[in-house]
Amino acid sequence: MQRADFRFDLPEELIAKYPAAQRSGSRLLCLDGVGGEVRHRQFSDLPDLLDAGDLLVFNDTRVIPARLHGQKASGGKVEILLERFYGESKALAQVRASKTPKAGSEIRLLEKAGNRPGDITVTVTGRQDNLFELAFPGDREILQILEQFGHVPLPPYIDRQDEAADLQRYQTVYAREPGAVAAPTAGLHFDQALLDQLASKGVQSSFVTLHVGSGTFAPVRVDDVREHRMHSEWIEVSEEVVQRVRSTRRRGGRVIAVGTTSVRSLETACASGSLQAYRGDTDIFIFPGYRFACVDAMITNFHLPESTLLMLVCAFAGREEVLAAYREAVNRNYRFFSYGDAMWVEGSRPPLLQKMEQGER
Repeated sequence: MQRADFRFDLPEELIAKYPAAQRSGSRLLCLDGVGGEVRHRQFSDLPDLLDAGDLLVFNDTRVIPARLHGQKASGGKVEILLERFYGESKALAQVRASKTPKAGSEIRLLEKAGNRPGDITVTVTGRQDNLFELAFPGDREILQILEQFGHVPLPPYIDRQDEAADLQRYQTVYAREPGAVAAPTAGLHFDQALLDQLASKGVQSSFVTLHVGSGTFAPVRVDDVREHRMHSEWIEVSEEVVQRVRSTRRRGGRVIAVGTTSVRSLETACASGSLQAYRGDTDIFIFPGYRFACVDAMITNFHLPESTLLMLVCAFAGREEVLAAYREAVNRNYRFFSYGDAMWVEGSRPPLLQKMEQGER
């Protein structure tokens, strides 16, 4: 399986730089992974695709204002993108500067308003692979510092400065667990009215947590995709989620993952051969040839060419079928990537745990 097998042509003008006027106002391309049939709908039509007793699994991670601008003692500019934080005052981050900062270097953070040096200094204490270890002042929580100095970490392909509206729109309405540096973008299409409509129809909801890291945008650099090293992200799949999935199976409902992050969370929790509660890191890499254990259908955005996210969707619904659907989306001027339109994708094969979770041994 070669990286070039996941290439497609995308005009620059189809990359969405801003969200739709209304969250649920996006378009929805529906792909049947078995027959490859494509239908074109609106995201607000989603209740028509779901039945009472189906289970939607959302990722409730909350995007933190993880992009910081700073200044070295020499006056040189620095850009910091936090990857994750641990303890009360330590973090791992990408650091961009004209010269790579050494251990012991201090960086004065710049205020969001006016871009002037503020009263917070962080210290570079070491490195872990390509990430820098940073120490923040111990008298304030890191999240508080981020709220004061941090910017919304928009993806690189949006190619603009974050604006006030991004604070809300690059965040799901159900976000609650802070820790992501990129949004679980399939969830951006849901507003509270749509969630209420789905609940009134009898569609169930459950929440996993996957703190999306900046590695989600990392390109695959090897030609043979089997040699790609996947980045690691923190997830939690609770016992409550496990029981809801099992109950859904017993009543004949479907498990629908909202976003590739929910897919990866559920599939990680199935690694033992049955769905089990899980809390910790995952580096699961899903590409064609993978047999899904848990998920019947997924809701997802359109992904970058040759990306691991596109490979996951191709594994789920078939590479030729997915790429044909992408070509159709390009021809019909769908909007791509984080602030773009969405897909409803049905799997090409029943999940492995379907019979077991329905009680059929």
